[in-house]
Amino acid sequence: MIKKFLLLSVVISQLTISCSKEDTPTDPSEQNLDTQIAEIVKLPYSSLKPEQQKVKLEAEANDMLLQMDKSKTSGAIEAIENLGDLLSINSIDIFDGKSDNQIEDILNVSGVYGIYTWDNTNQVWIKTVSSTELKFIFPAKKNQTTNNASLSSNSTSSDIKVPFSDTDQIYLPTSVSAILTIDNTQAATFVINSKYSNGKNTPDESGFKMALNDGYAWEISGKKTPMEAKSAFTFNGNNIIEFNSGSTANIDELLKDDALVSYRGKANGLIRLMDNFVIVCDMNIEGLANDEATLDQSLIYPEDYNSKTHYTDLSIYNKNFSEGSALANNKNVKMILVSKKDGTKIADVIQKSQKATIYESHSVWVDDNTIATYGGYWNWDYSIAGALVEEYDEVLYLKFNDNTEVEMSTYFSTGFDNLNTKFEDFLTSFERN
Repeated sequence: MIKKFLLLSVVISQLTISCSKEDTPTDPSEQNLDTQIAEIVKLPYSSLKPEQQKVKLEAEANDMLLQMDKSKTSGAIEAIENLGDLLSINSIDIFDGKSDNQIEDILNVSGVYGIYTWDNTNQVWIKTVSSTELKFIFPAKKNQTTNNASLSSNSTSSDIKVPFSDTDQIYLPTSVSAILTIDNTQAATFVINSKYSNGKNTPDESGFKMALNDGYAWEISGKKTPMEAKSAFTFNGNNIIEFNSGSTANIDELLKDDALVSYRGKANGLIRLMDNFVIVCDMNIEGLANDEATLDQSLIYPEDYNSKTHYTDLSIYNKNFSEGSALANNKNVKMILVSKKDGTKIADVIQKSQKATIYESHSVWVDDNTIATYGGYWNWDYSIAGALVEEYDEVLYLKFNDNTEVEMSTYFSTGFDNLNTKFEDFLTSFERN
């Protein structure tokens, strides 16, 4: 039940880790996403050389990284992380029938009550019956023994019932509000709102906001028709990173069968990083899925493990599959890195296949003419490297106006590699089960 209910949120969150909104010369609130992207794409390319861009990009990226690193020291975030850890150490059953509940369950139910206090000595949650509130009392920090934090949640029920066991049902909430306190002082608030229609248990619209008393805030919202997702991470009202994405995907049909390519449609979006630069995303999800299916059918995985050329064939297969995946991506996914300050396009963002690792099979071929079909066999011996197998990754590159191509990760400090991961999440977000 919870898995299906959260599927829309998962799809939205995967999109929102992927794309965002840009301030254009006119008021962005008066423009839709397609218009914003169209205006950005028209911008001229920067005349700076790749070496000059590296210095400029690193300096601008470091501002965002500094703010994101500061957020890691937030006491509220540390407390929420510790609550998650404690729920993993000792599972609870807020539904009286479904165990292993996590924080997302706490914030996505209504009509469920109880006070749970952490017993550090026995490493368990002690439940006290309550008919008015759902509350957790626990240590704010890891390895702390005193319960000095609490998370209390209140909700308003919708008329949508979903089963959580063979005989019982619960109502989904239209709104949930939660307060985190540390040392009797409010440290954070959480608000969730959802709208439902036609008796369906996936919301037409949903929104989440987390506000921390030390200035950080995270907001995320989404609509099912037309599918839109927005999110923003701010500090004292100033943007750190903002996402805005849209899609023609048919969520109701994908919930029935997410393998149906025709319901995936197209997606686009923008990522705004502080006041420095923007990444434009335009993706034909249906086309990408079709091209990847064609690639799967065109390549035959080397399953004959007894063949003398098995490990060589496996390396060739890995190389061809990676190159085909990069080709399909570049055909169906268009991304551009843009400088907001200069009003110029820096480079196109593309994928290239690149050898990643070589692993040892610990197998060595032994000629044996008595084996008619193969003329030998593979002998496994962990003490030797044996035949080597090459594996490949699809790596993001910046392609400049002069056709120079440079790996994207070389333009940023090590900490900025997380952004590359979020790009990759975007490319695969509609392919996950």
